[in-house]
Formats: sequence, C-alpha cells, structure tokens
Amino acid sequence: MKTVPTPDISSEPRAIDTSRRSFLQRAGQLALAGGALPLAIDLAVLGEAAAADASDYKALVCVFLGGGNDYANTVVTYDDASYAKYFAIRNAGGIALSKASLAATLLNPKTPLPDGRQYALNPAMTGLANLFNSGQAAVQLNVGPLVVPLTRVQYNSQAYALPPKLMSHNDQASVWQSLGAEGTTSGWGGRIGDLVLSSNGNATFTCISAAGNLVFVSGKKAVQYQVGTSGAIAIAAVKKPLYGSAAVQAALGTLIQQPRTHLMEDVYTRVTARAIASETVVTAAIGTTSAVQTVFPSGNTLADQLKIVARLIAGRAGLGPARRQVFMVSLGGFDTHDNFNAQHPDLLTKVSAAMTAFYNATVELGVASQVTAFTASDFGRTLATNGNGSDHGWGSHHFIVGGAVKGQAFYGTAPPVSIGNTSAPEDQWHIGQGRLLPSTSVDQYAATLARWFGVAEADLNGVLPNLKNFGTAAGRPDYPSDMGFMNAT
Repeated sequence: MKTVPTPDISSEPRAIDTSRRSFLQRAGQLALAGGALPLAIDLAVLGEAAAADASDYKALVCVFLGGGNDYANTVVTYDDASYAKYFAIRNAGGIALSKASLAATLLNPKTPLPDGRQYALNPAMTGLANLFNSGQAAVQLNVGPLVVPLTRVQYNSQAYALPPKLMSHNDQASVWQSLGAEGTTSGWGGRIGDLVLSSNGNATFTCISAAGNLVFVSGKKAVQYQVGTSGAIAIAAVKKPLYGSAAVQAALGTLIQQPRTHLMEDVYTRVTARAIASETVVTAAIGTTSAVQTVFPSGNTLADQLKIVARLIAGRAGLGPARRQVFMVSLGGFDTHDNFNAQHPDLLTKVSAAMTAFYNATVELGVASQVTAFTASDFGRTLATNGNGSDHGWGSHHFIVGGAVKGQAFYGTAPPVSIGNTSAPEDQWHIGQGRLLPSTSVDQYAATLARWFGVAEADLNGVLPNLKNFGTAAGRPDYPSDMGFMNAT
C-alpha cells in the first residue's frame, strides 16, 4: 500500500489562551446571589451589531444524544439478507428487534438503496418514520469523527491521523461538538455563530443552549446564552424582595451593576447588568408567544427543551431581531451497556416524539423551511452484544429534519452487517465487533448544514478544520464536502 503523508492538522481548534484579556472576557460567567448568569456575556459582543447581513431567518438546532446512541437498533437493517445477519448477531444477547415489529416504521426512500438494502426505524420512532416517508426527514448513514478518509487497513496501520481518544465519552462528545478533544473551548456551532453576529440586532441571542453549558454553541466571539425550559435564567436576588424588603432588593440590584474602579470588578458588574437586561428581553420576547398551539409530549425533557426553542424562534423579532440562530438541546442516558431492552426504546420514544412535535411547531410558526434540526451523539455502539446491551463504538446513523431537507432519502454509504475480523469486503467498514468505521466525517456532515445556513466557502475551513482533507479539492471525490441532504435555500 502506498504511504500517504499524515495531513497537517495544525488548524485544529485550540483552547483559548489564558491571558488576562481572555480571562476577563470569561470572568462574568460566574454564579451570583443564588442564580446562574447565562453564558452570554463575552466582552467581544458587548457592543451590539446594528447591521443585518441577512434579511431572512434561519436556525440550526443540534439535538445531542448523550452517552453514545446504539445505531443498529435505531436505524435497523430490514432487507432479508441483511436482517438475517443482524438477527444472528444481536439475538445472541437478546437485543434483536423482530422483523414483524419493524413493518410499521419501514422507511421508503424515493430512490432505493443499492443492492436491495432497506432500513426501518425502531418501532418506538413512528413520528420520525412518518416525517421521513413524507419527505421532511433524511438519514445520514455511518457518520462520525475523521481527520482523513480511512479504510480498516489504514486504521490498523497506525500511520494515519485519528480523532483523539476514540471511544472516550468526554472526548468524543467534544470532538462531535467542537472537532477537538475535551478542553476545546469553541464548537463548530459557535464558530458558525461568530460569522453571523452582525446579522442579529442583539448578538447575545445568536447561540443559545437549553441544555446547560455545552461547547457546541460556544464561539470565539459568540458565547452561548443559556436558557431554562421555562425561559430566561434570572438572577434570583434582584427578582423579588430580599428578607421581605424591597429596599434591600433595590440596593443589591444597584450594588451588583454599578461601575467600579477596579478593572475586574467593573467587568463583573457590567456582565451582571448585561445578564439582567438580557433576561428582561427574553422574558418580554417569549411572553407573547406562549400561545404556540403545538402539543409537546409531557414527561419528556428533550421535548421541554425543544418547546422553549420553538418559543424563542416565535419571539425572534423581540430578540434584536434575530435572523441567524444556533441552538443546542440534549437528552442523556444512551450509554446502554446493560438494561438495553428497557432503556433504549424509551429514549428513542422521547427523541422521536420531541423532534416530531418541534417540526410541527415550525410548521405552525411558518418557518419549517427555515429551521433545521439534526442529531449528534458521542459515538455509535458495537453491533455485537455484550449480553445485555452494546459497548462503545465509532460511526453511527443520524437524522436531519426540516422543510429545507431533501427528505425521504438516505445519504452516505450503507455499511455491511458484520462483526468479523477478516479480510473479507464486509469486514472493511468496521474496526471490530461491528464498531463502524465512518464513511462520512462530521466535517462533511457539518459543512452541508453550514452551507445551507449561509456560511461562505471561504469560511468553511475556519469552522471545520478537517474539511480540507475531504472532497474534490483534496483529491477525494468519494468523500464529498457536501453530502447533498439540504436544499440550496
């Protein structure tokens, strides 16, 4: 085999320096007086951008499945030949789904897959199956972190660059969100946000997390604004009388916002004032949009997060206005080493019901073609069973949902169903036990979304540092830099 030089990966995202200036930029993100300050207060965006580069509205919504979702029981191989192999492998641990149970969620693509391959969704995912079959959802097959395209032989040679610390939860969650190992301080959603700050009348509301502090929506200028499922996170001490005294409340409010002569104290008070003002703006913006009629399922934390995202989108005119936004939501529990049969279907029920309700809300709001939701996860899992579940893997299948999606279609390459360790062709697309070797990189997946969002070609490599190693320009047309699942507008 011809040796290919390891590509330059020096442009990989690096941690922001810990200089005094950088420290000051982040200092105001600390908690105060019993209420958390939303992480929206980067000093670089204290001066608002008045210009609007975009006159329309678009939003990206990352739905992160924390813990590593099991691909094989989510998008389930269905054609007779492939299903027989799947059943033989998974039934050994009692986690194979019956073919009869999959009939109602069979996916019917406009263009059939090669070699007669077919897939169905888990029986718990009727909502997403219906969205796929009606053209509002697509499936990206076997996507995961890659630095360069790889075959199994190349992976085993250890002569090619690999994502850091494969199969580690923290690192691979970070790689999916930021394209860098744990500790990386900007995500590709946040770096997209950096490019569109001037499109929004209030830059604070460009990147929003409803799932806590997650790197995906942190940029180098755009810092994530965190919300709760009921709305803005308030500083409790200035929202109601302290010790029964409105005077004490007013005094504290003045104290924590007034200018200071000490540089660091002054930064903190300015950030606090900004947080208080932002909470007021968000509360006013969504206060008039509580009449969103779409019913979101109860007892579903992912649905709760997506509902507040829908309310923020409905209230975007009051947020500056906002014309380009990146959102983050998340559901945990996917680390299914055991108790698989009880745990996994319940999780997928929540994902399908929440994403379906969210799509319906975008239809209600008239923005279905302007909002795209997509899934991501730490990694896929083994096709082989450990006896009561599945173990950490690499590549996985993911969903893209929205009116601008070229739906009712599969993208990428359907992997063979195999767990062997031989030189046979079917064993070249996993690295053992059915851990999929990705045939599409996160960079390719993300670039397809970023282009639709409006990111210019010249800016893509700054957002996605490994993209330069894929596509025609890199001599790899078999790994296109655009997977094709989004319409142009």
